[in-house]
Amino acid sequence: MRPRRLKNEINVVPYIDVMLVLLVIFMVTAPMMTTASIDVPSVGKAAQPPAEALQVIVRADRTLAVLLPGKTERSLTRAELAEAIVAAQQKNPEQAVVIAGDRNVRYEAVMDVMSELQKQQVQRIGLLVQPTGK
Repeated sequence: MRPRRLKNEINVVPYIDVMLVLLVIFMVTAPMMTTASIDVPSVGKAAQPPAEALQVIVRADRTLAVLLPGKTERSLTRAELAEAIVAAQQKNPEQAVVIAGDRNVRYEAVMDVMSELQKQQVQRIGLLVQPTGK
């Protein structure tokens, strides 16, 4: 009597079947999916702040200042910033607020200011960018 030999082959037919079924599913469902288009502004379009925007300045040492449309700049603490922005938007709730961060300030500091403004129900918040010298 001969000893039984072990079969060392992997049967790949079930894997091919599964892959073909997945391919058919993706081919059928892909045309039905709606894609969302996101219009991301380029630096050239967003280089100029909106007219009459309140500008919040985050300096390199994380101190804050606000530049009102009358071109008056005053230094503020984080608590005073929220009060000043809300008070300035009493007349025009749709007035935009742009945040200008120093090149050397951490991104976290800018996001903290943005978060604080969102907590105060400020609707239109943007980031101020400088155009590249091309």
